[in-house]
Order: sequence, then structure tokens, then C-alpha cells
Amino acid sequence: MSQQHIDAALFLQMMRAGAQCLNKHVETVNALNVFPVPDGDTGTNMNLTLASGVREMEKAAASSVGKLAEALSKGLLMGARGNSGVILSQLFRGFAKAVSDKDSINARQLADAFQRGVETAYKAVLKPVEGTILTVAREAADEGMKRSWTTEDPTAIMEAVLNEARRTLARTPEMLPVLKQTGVVDAGGQGLVFIYEGMLALLRGETDTEEKTSSALPDPDSLAAVAHEQNAQSLIDPAQIEHGYCTEFIIQLKTDRRQTEAFEEHQFRKEMSRFGDSLLVVADDELVKVHIHAEYPGDALNFAMKFGDLTRIKIDNMREQYEHVTEGKGPARPEQKQAEPSKEKKKYGIAAVATGEGIAEIFRSLGVDVVIEGGQTMNPSTEDIAKAIGQIYAEHIFILPNNKNIILTAEQVGEVVETPVTVLPTRNIAQGLAALLAFSNEASPETNRQKMTEAYTHVQSGEVTYAIRDSNMNGLAINKGDYLGIRDGKIEKVGRDLIQTACELLEAMVDDGADVVTIIYGQETTEEQVNQITQFIEEKYPDTEVEVHDGGQPLYYFLFSVE
Repeated sequence: MSQQHIDAALFLQMMRAGAQCLNKHVETVNALNVFPVPDGDTGTNMNLTLASGVREMEKAAASSVGKLAEALSKGLLMGARGNSGVILSQLFRGFAKAVSDKDSINARQLADAFQRGVETAYKAVLKPVEGTILTVAREAADEGMKRSWTTEDPTAIMEAVLNEARRTLARTPEMLPVLKQTGVVDAGGQGLVFIYEGMLALLRGETDTEEKTSSALPDPDSLAAVAHEQNAQSLIDPAQIEHGYCTEFIIQLKTDRRQTEAFEEHQFRKEMSRFGDSLLVVADDELVKVHIHAEYPGDALNFAMKFGDLTRIKIDNMREQYEHVTEGKGPARPEQKQAEPSKEKKKYGIAAVATGEGIAEIFRSLGVDVVIEGGQTMNPSTEDIAKAIGQIYAEHIFILPNNKNIILTAEQVGEVVETPVTVLPTRNIAQGLAALLAFSNEASPETNRQKMTEAYTHVQSGEVTYAIRDSNMNGLAINKGDYLGIRDGKIEKVGRDLIQTACELLEAMVDDGADVVTIIYGQETTEEQVNQITQFIEEKYPDTEVEVHDGGQPLYYFLFSVE
């Protein structure tokens, strides 16, 4: 299949094909996880993220590449999971910006879009690491730009991009020592190569253009659904609804018809919040999608018109809708009766990510409002976290990701919710608990951020799990089935006996100055094993206090923290 332009229909088919190809190779990407522990989820995260974007494209049914790319970008943003998913969303966010005003794109424009995607992704990552998906995307885009000077065929551009992506992927072990040490290429880069392979196969006519992508990801909700899901405002009795009109619209920032004011997203969100509640804003360089519950929607629309032309305006009377839905269906649900306290907004709210009911209960006992199910192998999406904090009726919300692969996703949440959000980049459960203990409801957001950060950076964390494959890390020979003792994210102990490995890890963590050792045991850990560990600490470190909790977490026999 050779043509000089990619129109909307072809672009949708390309992205479907890319998603299909990645979907077929998810386990291949997961298997490239550097650590030989049971949490290789890069492929899963990228697959769910891309599937979310493609479904949003299919819902948009747009007739221009620009509109479809906008829908793709929105779907990727809301569906982004894990670091790899976030970076993928940023790559296509920049791509979408480059083609936003295009009905179709030619070879040069395709190459430029890949280049813009790389620029956006690098800006989104605080400390870009070479030898990862970022490097693969950058060098592939550079090659695409070079090829665009000598061809007018988009297929030739895609060939150049894919070929260089493959070559760069093969070089990633030379750029990152940890990849070379474990004998694998970068997982995120491999995932991107699979996406490009699908896109190119479609352009060459080598794949079914009618087949739709398949994934376990549920259909992504609209902005309205995200705003309504378990939001404190949505639970108030309809007779007490203060802002009765669900209002959605898009602002086209660039218009030649009249002079407009400069758009600044943070300030816009702040000023728009005067007109109602349940505000969500998703902004790009040229388009802003807004959802708000307003009592006088005309006021909100008039304000928005200062920044550009309005389109896709939708206004629903929520009081009328409620009466229609509940007519003849008996009394309101119990949770609606519990909403009375939510009328008074509290100063702070806290959301934390955790796996295991015991760990979740510990977080709740320390003041966490919402515990988001997730962690190793189950990274929540931007949308999942946005829905969760929608349950919290507070002036400012703190988010504790408690996993290094969830931090970037959590940091995107501030882009789609109205409530000010502070993400504490906690990398494990021990850090999350330490941060909570330093929280003060009387302190300012910035003071809390500083004190909570100081607290979690001083705690030592340890984890005991098992190896899912043979490997070699940090000079340690690891065989499948070995028990692994991990200290602050680094594998330090390897053994065939669980208790011995756990005790050796604790010896490396505990010194004579340690005041408290906290043990959180998992769902596969026996009472006898817990007693053995506790007895070891009490005998070897008699002046150290021991706290023991049933975490119920999968995969990890023990989680340790030492303070």
C-alpha cells in the first residue's frame, strides 16, 4: 500500500494495527523486566495505555487526522499506566500537537510528528535516562526526519523509523549497564518497536485493516463519567444540588475571528472553578475540553469564550435526569444518605496506592481517605487515580504512589482534576507509611511536603520475594525459585531458604542505632515463619522495638522498614 498522504481512516487503522501488534507480544515485553522478580508489567502497562487511546479514537469518529490524534492523546493520558505508559502517552501527545490542524498528513509531516513527540516526552521526564524507550524513540525520529528530505512516501518514513528503532533497541544494553548485566534489551523500547511494526505492516497492506484492537482494558469513560464517579458532590440528595447543570464544551484556542486572551491552564482552572464544582480540564496547545457542574452554565460559557471559540457544547439538567432515573425505583441508595458530611470541604485529603487488605487497613488507620488497589503487576492508570481522589472532598490532596512505576502516572493526575494535588514520590510501602506519620493537618501544603519527604527519605525499606528466572544481578548468581532480599530497590541477598534470606537482609539493614523494625507479612507467609523472624530480631537486637502487621500482600513474603 503506497500513498503520499495518510488520511483519518488510514491513521486510525495504523494505530489499531500498532495496538494489535503490541497486544500479541505483551508477554515478550513483560519478560524483559530487568529484575527477576514477579512484577514484569511493562508490556501490560503499554498495552492497556495504547488500547485506551485507540478506543478513544474509535469513539471520536473524526474525519481528520488532527481530531483523531487529539482523541488518541486524551485516551492515552487517561489510560496511562506505569512509567512506560506515561512516556508512551507523551510521545503521542507531542505527535498530536504536531498534526492538530491537519486533515491528512504527508511524509514530512509524519516525520515531524514523531520528532515533536520525542520533544514532549523528554520534557515530561524529570531525569531522562538513555538506553530506554526515550532513546529508541529519539533516534528513530531523527532517522525519520533525515529520510523525509528524500521521499514523499509516508511508508518510507515509517520504514526508516522502525529500522532505526530496531537498531537502537539492540544497542540499549551498551547504554545501560543493568541491561547488559542481565542480557536483555529495554522493555519499553521493545514495546515501542512492536507498535511501529504494526503501523508499518498496515501501511504495507500486510495486516487486516478492519480488525479492531483487543485488550482487557474496559472502555475509557468520558470526562463527565470521571467527574461523577464516586465524587462527593454526586452523592448529595438531588433536592440539595447546588449546581444543577452538567456542562461540557471544547474551547478552540486559535481563532482569527476576534481577539482572545492568552490561555494559562492553571489560572483558567482556578477561575473556572468559581462557576461550579466537579471541574475537569484537559488542555492542549490548541484545544481545551471542559466539564463542570454549574448552576448558571451561561456564565461559564461566557467566561470560556474569552479564550477562543466554543464547540461541542452539551448541557444536561441533572435534577431532571435524577428524577427520570429514580422514578419508581424505591429509596435512594445508602451511600447517598451518607453524603451529608461531604458538604463541608476539609482542608486535606490523602490517597495511597497499595495491594493487600491488611496494608490498606494500616493506611486507613493513619488517616488515608482512599486506598487505590495497585502496586507490583497492577499499576493503576491516570483515570483510576483521578476517580479515586474524586471521592475526597478536600481543598488539597496528597497522593502516595508507593511504587516507583506509579509516580509518573500520579504526577499526571493534576492535569485533569480541579483540586490542587501534591504527589509525594514514595517508592514503596515503607516510605508511604513514614510519610504519613509526618503529616500534619495544621501545616501548610508546602510544609507538609517538606516534612513528609524528609521522613520517608530516612527510612530503610526491605522486601523478600522470589526469582521468576535465572539471572545475574550485582555480582549475584540468581536461579529461578531463589528467594531474594531487596534493600531500597537493590537485590542484596539471594538464597534457597526463605527465613535465612530474610534474616540476612535484616542484618544488613539493622544497626545498633535502630529504634523500630516493622514487619508486614504477605498472604503466602505462615505464622511460624513470622514468629521465626520476630524471634531473630528480639534475640539479636534486644533494644529494638518490633512491630508486626498482616499485610496480606501477594508476591512479597515480607516487607521490612527500619527506623
